Amino acid sequence: MAENKIVNADKLQGLIYTIRDVQVMYDSDLAELYGVEIKRLNEQVKRNRESFPEEFMFQTH
Repeated sequence: MAENKIVNADKLQGLIYTIRDVQVMYDSDLAELYGVEIKRLNEQVKRNRESFPEEFMFQTH
């Protein structure tokens, strides 16, 4: 399990991007914040879709 960390607000704000008036974060940044692998973060989101708002995740190709 990942240890609890305090995240600097300025650093966190720097990880949030606004694209077409929607605030987004990369999965790699979220995984780092939670101390997990990107693959594991994405697996948990997919397995627990009902726990997240519909607009929580999108993929581009």
